[in-house]
Amino acid sequence: MKFPSPDTVHPVRFPDGTSLPNNVFLKAVIDHPRIEVGDYTYANDFDPPAAPSDWASRLAPYLFPNSRDRLIIGKFGQIAHGVRFITHDANHDMRGISTFPFAIHDPERFSGYTDTLPRGRDTIIGHDVWIGAEARVLPGARLGSGVIIGSGAVVGGEIADYSVVVGNPGRVIRSRFAPEVVERLLQVAWWDWPIENILEHEALIVGADITALEAVAA
Repeated sequence: MKFPSPDTVHPVRFPDGTSLPNNVFLKAVIDHPRIEVGDYTYANDFDPPAAPSDWASRLAPYLFPNSRDRLIIGKFGQIAHGVRFITHDANHDMRGISTFPFAIHDPERFSGYTDTLPRGRDTIIGHDVWIGAEARVLPGARLGSGVIIGSGAVVGGEIADYSVVVGNPGRVIRSRFAPEVVERLLQVAWWDWPIENILEHEALIVGADITALEAVAA
């Protein structure tokens, strides 16, 4: 089986050999000091950035090289059209009477503006997370592994592993599996296997027989 390496820019290829420009492995295109992306996590957008290097600013437009928080995305993530990670530098200082950011309009104070904002925590996305079209992930959100975020959802806070979240504000409508099954899946952690083992047992990973998956765990 031919499978692209995680440093492939456009990993989806058609039988005629042409690639799908809408789809990228993010690890191959993002070189940003405040963003970390795991292997095989992809983004797909019907209006992709003009240059592959622009994906960082497309997905996290308020995360700058001098930002104090980070965006960390796990392995095998699936990020749909229009998703945005709204990080802490999108905030305005709300401790005073006005929230107007006067400093960003003054070149001498622009670079220091973020230092005046309250320190925010990192935004962390687990492994095998599917984020639906036009969803918004708020500053400091922590999404567990196996989470599904519905289209258009606005999600913040802590989301437990294998939860399904919809709506604005985002709410957990169900867990994909019973708690004991979630714990077993986290123990299996198939996303950490060598890619050869993952491909060999693809049918089990996308199937529903957890016992069989445990039996072949690397």
